[in-house]
Amino acid sequence: GGLGLGLALGLWRRQAAFAVARDDEEEKELRQRFMAPPVSGLRELRRRRRELRSRMELLIMETQAEMCRALADLDPGASFAIDSWERKEGGGGISCVLQDGEVFEKAGVNVSVVSGLLSEEAARQMRSRGKSLKAKDGKLPFCAMGVSSVIHPKNPHVPTMHFNYRYFEIEEADGTKQWWFGGGTDLTPTYLNEEDAIHFHKTLKEACDKHDLKLYPKYKKWCDDYFYIKHRGERRGIGGIFFDDMNSPSKEEVFQFVKSCAKAVVPCYIPIVKKHCHDSFTPEEKLWQQLRRGRYVEFNLLYDRGTKFGLLTPGSRIESILMSLPLTARWEYMHNPPESSKEAEILEVLRNPKDWVH
Repeated sequence: GGLGLGLALGLWRRQAAFAVARDDEEEKELRQRFMAPPVSGLRELRRRRRELRSRMELLIMETQAEMCRALADLDPGASFAIDSWERKEGGGGISCVLQDGEVFEKAGVNVSVVSGLLSEEAARQMRSRGKSLKAKDGKLPFCAMGVSSVIHPKNPHVPTMHFNYRYFEIEEADGTKQWWFGGGTDLTPTYLNEEDAIHFHKTLKEACDKHDLKLYPKYKKWCDDYFYIKHRGERRGIGGIFFDDMNSPSKEEVFQFVKSCAKAVVPCYIPIVKKHCHDSFTPEEKLWQQLRRGRYVEFNLLYDRGTKFGLLTPGSRIESILMSLPLTARWEYMHNPPESSKEAEILEVLRNPKDWVH
C-alpha cells in the first residue's frame, strides 16, 4: 500500500511540475505574441479561458499585435510608442502609436478593456438606438472591450484605413445581462484606384460569406450609410463593412464571425500599402490629401459613435480616443476640384457609393 501511495504521489508531483512548466511556457509564448501584457492579466485570462470575455480579449490583443507587426515591417525606420494605461473606474488599455515614419504619418492600434458604471449620457445614447436598459438605483454596470485602429499614410496614393471590433455587456436591475458585438473595417482613399477597391471589398466579403451570404451586402450598405457626412452630402470613404448591436444567432456564432472579420484586416489592407507606398506624387496631390483628411476629422468629431461614447465615459483616455485624428489636415475656403479631374472622380464615388464585388 505504501509503495502504491508513494508511486501515486510521485506521479502527481511530476504531473504538477509538468503543468507548471507548461503554464510558464504558455505565458512566455503569450507575452511574445502581444505588444504588452493584457489588461486583465495573463493568469486571469488563462483561468477564465473558456469564457467569451477572455477569448474576446485574447482576440483583440492578437489583432493589435498582427496589425502593428505588419505596419512595422513596412516602415522599419519608425517604431511604435507602446503605452499601457489604467482607468481608475475599472480596466485600462494599450495604445500603440507610430508617428512621422517614412510610410505612415500616423498609425495607431488601440486596445481597451474597461468596466464600471455606464454614465447617464452613454445610457441615453444607447436607449436612443432602441435598447431598453433597466437601471438599478440609476446604475448600470457594464464591461466593454475592443480593438480600434486608424492608419494615415504619408503618400496620397495609399488610402487611410480604419477598423474596430468590440464587445459590450450590460447588467440590468434584475441581474440579466445584455450583450452585443459591433465593428467594421473601411477604406478612405485620397484618389480612386478601382483594383484596390475591389481587392479590399472582396477580402471582406469572403470573411462574411464564411458565415452567411446575406451579411456582406447588409453590412456594406450599413457602412455606406453610417460613414456619411450629412452637411457635405458625401461618404467619408469608399466603405467596407459596419455593424452594431449584433446579438444573434448565438454568442459563439457572432464571436466566430467577428474573429473572421478581424483576421481579414491585414490581408485586405497591407497589400494595397505595399503596392503604392513608393509611388511618386506631386505637391497638388499632397494638398488634396490634406483637404480629404479635413473631411475625415469632420466626420469623427461630429458623427462617430465610438468617439462620442468615449468622450461621454468617465475616466476615458482622451489621447487614445482622438488617436484617430491625422497628424496634419487642411480646410480651404470654397475649394472645388476641376470637372473630370482625378479629384472629382473620387468625389463622385463618395456621393454615389458603388458595388465593388459584382
